[in-house]
Amino acid sequence: MGRLIERDGIHHRDIVYQPLPSQRDFHKSNARFKGFSGPIGSGKSQALCHEAIRLSYINAGRTGLIGAPTYPMLRDATQAAFLEILETNGLPFTFNKSDGVLTMRDSGSQILFRAMDEFERLRGTNVAWFGLDELTYTREEAWLRLEGRLRDAKAKLLCGFAVWTPKGFDWVYRKFIEGNASERYDVIRAHAFENRHILDAIPDYYDRLKSSYDESFFLQEVMGEYLNANGKRVYALFNHKEHVKALTPLTYLPICWAMDFNVNPLCSVVAQVDGELVRVLDEIVLNGACTQEACDEFSRRYGGHVAGYSVYGDASGQARSTRGSTDYEIVTAHFRTHRERMTFEVPKQNPFVRDRVQTVNAKLKSAAGDVKLTIDPKCKELIKDLEQVSYKEDGQDIDKNKDKKRTHSSDALGYLIYSVRKAVVNFGEQSNRIL
Repeated sequence: MGRLIERDGIHHRDIVYQPLPSQRDFHKSNARFKGFSGPIGSGKSQALCHEAIRLSYINAGRTGLIGAPTYPMLRDATQAAFLEILETNGLPFTFNKSDGVLTMRDSGSQILFRAMDEFERLRGTNVAWFGLDELTYTREEAWLRLEGRLRDAKAKLLCGFAVWTPKGFDWVYRKFIEGNASERYDVIRAHAFENRHILDAIPDYYDRLKSSYDESFFLQEVMGEYLNANGKRVYALFNHKEHVKALTPLTYLPICWAMDFNVNPLCSVVAQVDGELVRVLDEIVLNGACTQEACDEFSRRYGGHVAGYSVYGDASGQARSTRGSTDYEIVTAHFRTHRERMTFEVPKQNPFVRDRVQTVNAKLKSAAGDVKLTIDPKCKELIKDLEQVSYKEDGQDIDKNKDKKRTHSSDALGYLIYSVRKAVVNFGEQSNRIL
């Protein structure tokens, strides 16, 4: 057992723990609310327990809470892992099992063990910190109850934290990842193959799991990816790590502007085509805006590009009237007024949806494994589309009703990529489109 030291009013004791890189980043995060998202075998339980121990020492004499979705999970997994760490390191404690209250004798801190399926009982419980296991199996109301109870005025460090395995685009994803612009929330995403402790003991650990799970379940549970839980993803080949990279405009290439004329929001993407590579630099998403406002915003961001511009997009923009003109007439007039060099690459009619989707997926990753599409991280709506847009239950049509904000940015990208696809190639005795 390590020697107990008190420094600056905080108790310290050395314990046996060699955190993985993602675990270390999780412990270092100073966010008021933070999460650890990772696949099975990524050390989530260890991260949860060690963060709880750390905060119980920092907040000496105060009360914290450890929770799990159900009481059996709390008792058999979360609580058992926590007690094992205390006992292995010889940390002194007392535990009242009937009340679910553990006291850390070094610091005098109390830790409440609570099941989250009875979250209404959390009312009236003020805590200095709380940590929840398997958050994706917990109702959002439970988390919100605890956020409201994180108000111990004598705490040195207030913190709410959780660990989880991805479970689609649920409330956890929306709060911690999709809404991660808030400084109050931080998330560390662990990756498969990072846990050297497992691989040292079982080198073929992931191969065994791969032979047992279907592809989607393997990607979610073993690789830690966020998948659409309700229907098949339209852009199933999109992978955040492979396709999202910071980009800057190349001065020697024209800027491509691809538009989808949905009224609310009005969406467009800004890209450059470098040979077979499509580089998506930016997106313009305007709520309740007209085509002229989109043009003004485009020029504000990208006006004066010396290599000129190419305009792509929804063929219906040639028919719809806005302020007495078609959308593309407005775009043409705008570029003419600004004396910008521009060409139109808009077809007379839109391609079939399935053909357009295939061209995008082929750029994401071809059958040969080539990746020919990169997207700047500021294209948040486009990235959401590629991650979340799904087919209807029949697997034939894209579901445009589940979320009215979805599909528009990816449609705009599809119009662009379809237009710059390779020409039709004849081979053998039949003519097929090569994507």
